[in-house]
Amino acid sequence: MTADAPTLTIDRDNVSLGEAVFRALCQALETGVYRSGDRLREDEVAQRLDVSRTPVREAFGRLMAKGWVQPAGGRGLIVRSLDPSEVLELYAMREILEGAAARLAAQYAAPAEVAALRDIHARFVAADGEAAELARLNRLMHGAIQRAARNRYLDSALADMHVAISLLGTTTFAAEGRPVTAAAEHAELIEAIAARDPDRAEAIARSHIREALRTRLGMKLTA
Repeated sequence: MTADAPTLTIDRDNVSLGEAVFRALCQALETGVYRSGDRLREDEVAQRLDVSRTPVREAFGRLMAKGWVQPAGGRGLIVRSLDPSEVLELYAMREILEGAAARLAAQYAAPAEVAALRDIHARFVAADGEAAELARLNRLMHGAIQRAARNRYLDSALADMHVAISLLGTTTFAAEGRPVTAAAEHAELIEAIAARDPDRAEAIARSHIREALRTRLGMKLTA
């Protein structure tokens, strides 16, 4: 865990405590509070979330079942890294799911949602190469498309996908040239959604994910 990591937060509204802890830890993984190689300890997490160890232990079991953490030497767990075959499998599914989200968004997005996408895009362009901020805005962009898709089953699948993506570590927006190409892809995607063109929106979204994978693999090769 990084020294300047933000405080963990928990939302206890309308869910069990175990579910609330699980969601808090998923968010912590997705936003980089915990990264690959970091250790998770029951007592530390319980203290940070001001809960007993029982719901933390329950949440840890669910994280292990998802394959996002594994037992560490001694007590506690360690956040996993993905091997090359897992990366390819992950992006194959990501292409399908993000493509479906874009297709549905093109069918169901309200004008206000399209306006919100354009606002996020403008902030993305203005971020001027700040990789961490670009990654945050990218999550907002894809989250907004996901919500516009209005499909609870897709929501569930993409929620897991986003946590798994976080296990890859360094954002692809740290790669030279990727922020510019991603911005162009986002702009094209938003216009397809605004034009109510599901076929084009899905095709652009899938191409966007393939480009992200190419960038990711290039980063691994040059690291």
